[in-house]
Amino acid sequence: MIKPHGSETLNPLYVADDAQRAALLAEAESLPSLLISSAAAANAVMMGGGYFNPLTGYMNKADALSVAQNLKTTDGLFWPVPIVNLTQEAGVKPGKLALRDPNVEGNPVLAIMDVQAVETVSDEELREMALEIFGNLDESHPGVQTFLGQGNTLLSGPIQVLSYSYFAKDFPGTFRTAVEIREEIAKRGWNKVVAFQTRNPMHRAHEELCRMAQERLEADGIVIHMLLGKLKKGDIPANVRDACIRTMVDNYFPENTVMITGYGFDMLYAGPREAVLHAVFRQNMGCSYLIVGRDHAGVGDYYGAFDAQTIFDEKVPAGALEIEIFRADNTAFSKKLGRVVMMREAPDHTKEDFIALSGTKVREMLGNGLAPPPEFSRPEVAKILMEYYQSNGG
Repeated sequence: MIKPHGSETLNPLYVADDAQRAALLAEAESLPSLLISSAAAANAVMMGGGYFNPLTGYMNKADALSVAQNLKTTDGLFWPVPIVNLTQEAGVKPGKLALRDPNVEGNPVLAIMDVQAVETVSDEELREMALEIFGNLDESHPGVQTFLGQGNTLLSGPIQVLSYSYFAKDFPGTFRTAVEIREEIAKRGWNKVVAFQTRNPMHRAHEELCRMAQERLEADGIVIHMLLGKLKKGDIPANVRDACIRTMVDNYFPENTVMITGYGFDMLYAGPREAVLHAVFRQNMGCSYLIVGRDHAGVGDYYGAFDAQTIFDEKVPAGALEIEIFRADNTAFSKKLGRVVMMREAPDHTKEDFIALSGTKVREMLGNGLAPPPEFSRPEVAKILMEYYQSNGG
């Protein structure tokens, strides 16, 4: 199986020993505490699960700026996106600090942080980082808006993670740490594994893309890895997505070829930079390949259709990552061939030869109780989506 990023073995920051964790939770009650942002909480969950290996905690200002500008920390570790704890609280002091979860009722302690530095990040420095990460400074961009709204005080230092927030409780059958996914891959006897990232239900094109990648790469299995954290308004909730994906896999994939899992992170909508982050943590969970398609991790019209592929050629140094990407083109059902194809592989086709529907059109159909054509969406999946859109989602 592929090695983790930056180390020989995976080093999750979650305190797995029950007695040690209980002692730390008791200690946390006597410590100063801070209610952190959802973004900082998601970073803690990802570090806890080993996804952000080999990081040991939140980055300081020098590392955050270096990662934003050069995709590496000051000591040379390749990393695509700053992993930070920004807050509006200016009175935090160095030393032990209990980090409280903003996403769970009662704000329980999520982690204990050894605050080594408390630094001020100017508005100009925040904008400079945002421009590098997101490629723009438009505050209507959901990622830019979130990043610039967290605060100007940056806390850095190692953390001990004591909880996986709401993810383990709300998604017990789906949420998995990088450690658990590695263990499951080994248990299944897989060696070469393809990861598919999604924040949406999977339509026929996504399904076939996974199948194509597995066949062409001669992979042992596919890990469908869905984001379980916060999304922008209008995105389909994780529980609905989960039901759609499980229904599709149960009905249309052979046994022991697909693992369905999810991870606890808030979507950044950072396009190319987020695609590279996706590659880093898929390597950490044991995958040899990541499928990167059109507008991967994008939003609106902020990124070029295949910017998330070209960044691997232009900004990821040779040898920085062991994981490779499977480059996917636009996929659609070909009327001529009677199957889903990558459009670049059908040069004799015209636009009329494909069945292509816009997301807006599909949502409109589902909201009106109309199933999209079976060439676009499996009927079992369409049924789940129609029920969602006609109840609280439409």
